[in-house]
Amino acid sequence: MPEVVLAVDIGGTKTAVAVADRDDVLRRRVTAPTPASAGPQAVIDTVVSLARSVLTADGESLVGVGIGTAGIVDAGSGTIVSATDTFADWPGTPVAELVRRGLADLLPEDAVVAVQNDVDAHAVGEFRHGAAAAASSALVVAVGTGVGSGVILDGDVVRGAHHVGGEIAHVPIPGAEHLRCPCGRFGHLEALGSGIGMHRHFLSLGGDPAVPDARGVAAAAAGGDPIASRALSESAAAVGRAIAGAATLIDPEVVVLTGGVPNIGEPWWRPLRDAYAREAIDALQNTPLLAGTLGDDAPLRGAAGSAWRKNP
Repeated sequence: MPEVVLAVDIGGTKTAVAVADRDDVLRRRVTAPTPASAGPQAVIDTVVSLARSVLTADGESLVGVGIGTAGIVDAGSGTIVSATDTFADWPGTPVAELVRRGLADLLPEDAVVAVQNDVDAHAVGEFRHGAAAAASSALVVAVGTGVGSGVILDGDVVRGAHHVGGEIAHVPIPGAEHLRCPCGRFGHLEALGSGIGMHRHFLSLGGDPAVPDARGVAAAAAGGDPIASRALSESAAAVGRAIAGAATLIDPEVVVLTGGVPNIGEPWWRPLRDAYAREAIDALQNTPLLAGTLGDDAPLRGAAGSAWRKNP
């Protein structure tokens, strides 16, 4: 009877659950909106419901669950340490315990329920199977609505003493002083380098309020709007500067960039690379800056991989 694990990705807008084999290959997947504003039990109930619906194949033996979730996570206990207001009452939620309880009739008593931050799961996916698969260490940075990152050294995710190891979003960055970060402070990378940050920077420069979001900023820049071009370039450069600083601290073999914002293409990548080249010391100039290859599969495959590593 083939053994499988459940891979779970709990995002602010969508929750995905997949069945994965020992190679982290996703066999089946289901998704549903995340009821983040309805409280922790509603989120857990969604995970459990999706899990039951995807475990439909006869002859499979469920041996564990891997979960990547929004928020800062104590991976040792599987508990949420802190989170943004997007998730009502999420801090303190014992995710591992609640999922184990909800699937008690399907999981063996000794089965692992491994919980980690969603970007850490994303980093594990890219490290095991994606753009960083040939590397010994990696910095994986996801740039989308917000900014997240994960660091893998010698095959292990860096968690840190306070469960925020590798978190690049709240690094103070020049040029962002006028923008408020979701954490409540001014001048952090996420305030300028994220998709929302890019749009807010565009508006702060006097950009057209009718432009609705970062995608609109990119379109306006492509159409020759000088304010949009400046906002796009300065947002991307902020990410490049932050990566140069992070690379100096951890010296990763590769840097992988993923998420929706890098999909803008060369108008975003060029100022990012230029800023990195200006700031990085000589020894780091040849560190590859690579595009992620797994897309939405990355956090699921990373969550699966973390479950298998604890289920030898």
